[in-house]
Amino acid sequence: MIDSDAVIWSTPEAERPGRPLLVLLHGYGSHEGDLFGLSPQLPLELTIASLRAPRREGPGYAWFSLDGAVPGAPVPERVDPAADAVLAWVAANRGEASSVGLLGFSQGGAIALEALRRDPDAIDYVVNLAGFAATAEQPGDAVLAERRPPVFYGRGLADPVIPAAAIDRTLDFLPGHSALVLGAYEQLGHGVSPQELADVVSFLRDRLADARRD
Repeated sequence: MIDSDAVIWSTPEAERPGRPLLVLLHGYGSHEGDLFGLSPQLPLELTIASLRAPRREGPGYAWFSLDGAVPGAPVPERVDPAADAVLAWVAANRGEASSVGLLGFSQGGAIALEALRRDPDAIDYVVNLAGFAATAEQPGDAVLAERRPPVFYGRGLADPVIPAAAIDRTLDFLPGHSALVLGAYEQLGHGVSPQELADVVSFLRDRLADARRD
């Protein structure tokens, strides 16, 4: 379960109705304040909510445990409950948001994509930074293959953390299940570069334009 008291919001509650909502999902061992540091550089039209993962691990929090798991291939029994917790939080807190996007880094990126795959009706788009697609099939995969929602997948070509097998799996999955925008950055490790952030902002502005057209 997501701790609602730990969520960091960019806007007061009275200003949220009718605005697009972007939910931030941090990486393993981090916290809700990490990705929220990017919010001043993101489009001002967004309401941003940064969530804290439910598991206490290492110096911070995690969406699922890595104990005994193959790197980049977590078991569904660990990943799916975390994705469902995010979906439950979105359902309870989206209010009158005009759209909902998820932006996750590393493990948070995997959860963002997993949430979209589990309930395509709940999420309009995903930004997956230095993450991957989990291995299991999901109930929404057939719907995604038909709808092709926008997904930004950004990764560093020098990333030492995410295994090649997980990257290959993600690149096999996304082209057939999304309107994929791919960003690959030379000399970038397991992080976010200024160029990648600029590309994310461009992607988000396109999503805002889509919402206005709808």
